[in-house]
Amino acid sequence: MSYIKETDRYTNVIEVREYHNWKYGAPGMARQDKKKPTPEQMEKVNQYNKERICRKKMRRWFRKKDLFITLTYAVDARPPDMKTAKEHFKTFIKKVRKFYHKAGYELRWIRNIEVGTKNAWHIHIVMNRIPDADLIIAEAWPHGEADIRLCYKKGEFRELAHYMVKTPKTESRIRESNYSTSRNLPLPPPEKDVIERWETWDKVRVPKGFYVDWESYHEGENPKTGQPYREYTLFRIKEKEEKEISRRRQRWKKTKRKRPPNKVRRC
Repeated sequence: MSYIKETDRYTNVIEVREYHNWKYGAPGMARQDKKKPTPEQMEKVNQYNKERICRKKMRRWFRKKDLFITLTYAVDARPPDMKTAKEHFKTFIKKVRKFYHKAGYELRWIRNIEVGTKNAWHIHIVMNRIPDADLIIAEAWPHGEADIRLCYKKGEFRELAHYMVKTPKTESRIRESNYSTSRNLPLPPPEKDVIERWETWDKVRVPKGFYVDWESYHEGENPKTGQPYREYTLFRIKEKEEKEISRRRQRWKKTKRKRPPNKVRRC
């Protein structure tokens, strides 16, 4: 029985998604009809997919030294609703885009507007970095402060992507949120292979020079088809880590060799 393997390749990461055709189940199972997922199931799937796509866009289009920005509002400048906050962001990003264009760069961004349960508004933004970008960002935001930092890349943007797609359903302190990205972050289709042998489903094949990030390993059941799927990420072993691993392997091989018995000195 076959299943499908989708692979996305990045500079230091390989993302793998494996799933079965909805027409077929495990060996011995009859062909299954599609199921109608519950609203709760679809909401959970949609949130998971939004985070997955956000993570892919970060891995393809952004780097470790790009910008993670938080725009805050002064108490007397807080917007009355989400529509106004979106207009504020639109005006802000228009000014920043103009500066990038004059400097000969293309602006790329991912943002999430959030308002807390205590009516504190802020906007999280991931943006590609160019010289003097911090100066124009601070100048382009008149409603409060602009906290500008370098992106944290732990887990190859896994944690940052999770943070950027927060909603009231995932974070109790958020009352309302709105997520969006620039249009110039296209994702190419993944490599798709058909694996003919079902027996390999439980095996994770790790190519040379990579290791499995087990925190990213996820198994589930498609709410529409009822068929299992799994996803996991492979990280490239950095050159320094690879040398250390090679040294450890050499030491291990030496300890496996039979050593001659120690000579005993007689007095």
